[in-house]
Amino acid sequence: MSVSAESEFTRRAASARHQTLFQVGMTAPGALATLILVLFALGIVLFLSFRTNDGSLLGGGFSFANFAGALSDPLYATVILRSLAIAGLVTLATVVTAYPVAYYLAFHAGKHRGLLLFVVTLPFWTSYLLRVFAWKVVLAYNGVLNSALLTTGITSEPILAFLNTPAAVVVTLAHAYAAFAILPIYVALENVPRSLIEAAEDLGARPFSIFRRIILPISMPGVLGAALVVFVPTVGDYVTPALVGGPNSTMIGSMIQAQFGKANDWPFGAALSVIVMLVILGVVLGARVADKHFGSRT
Repeated sequence: MSVSAESEFTRRAASARHQTLFQVGMTAPGALATLILVLFALGIVLFLSFRTNDGSLLGGGFSFANFAGALSDPLYATVILRSLAIAGLVTLATVVTAYPVAYYLAFHAGKHRGLLLFVVTLPFWTSYLLRVFAWKVVLAYNGVLNSALLTTGITSEPILAFLNTPAAVVVTLAHAYAAFAILPIYVALENVPRSLIEAAEDLGARPFSIFRRIILPISMPGVLGAALVVFVPTVGDYVTPALVGGPNSTMIGSMIQAQFGKANDWPFGAALSVIVMLVILGVVLGARVADKHFGSRT
């Protein structure tokens, strides 16, 4: 090997080492935060779920009793199914209402697109609790909605069915997570090749056919992504059911919080958390299969 070739090899090796060190330095903070804040916390929850509640911080002795008790008690199965049903309704309502907004932003907003995207994200400038309390004010017995109905003469007395019902939880959560659904769908619609739409129009395809056969299938990965982004956090939500829901709106997040709080049974609360995580994992895997299916079709 000549001297020039050897020096070039040395220079490239040094450059590769510097690039590797730079990549490690850039990814290390995020990896460390993920390790400490996510994986370590999940490890603690999993560890606690197999412990017995003896009053100590981390429990004593390994046992499957927490899982057996949670799976054998029909109360927890009912609450988990109710949580899945409410989260499913929230996801459906959010995605169905978010898709037209994202469609308008992607195809018809024009020069106002940036302003409209800003308006979509504007509610996130306020606290999540404030948004939930705002809906409580709207749906309350003497709230905005009942006052409007009484003023217009539609009803003669306030309606009790607006607040402390599963419907109130669905409406509040759908509003709270609206932007989480709009943005992924908007990104998917932005990636729809305009040349395909133009070709379909040149061939005489009607607008509905173009939407059904081109736009909707290509945007389905974004729709599934939006559905997951909404579904996963709403299954374990406990703030909204506590503020605008009633006894028939209790979700599994509230029961987990009660185990870590009033009941002071951390191992059982951890076991419930693990069960819910496994259920959500099954839903996520199902969504991945659906995503691959739509991806192969497009």
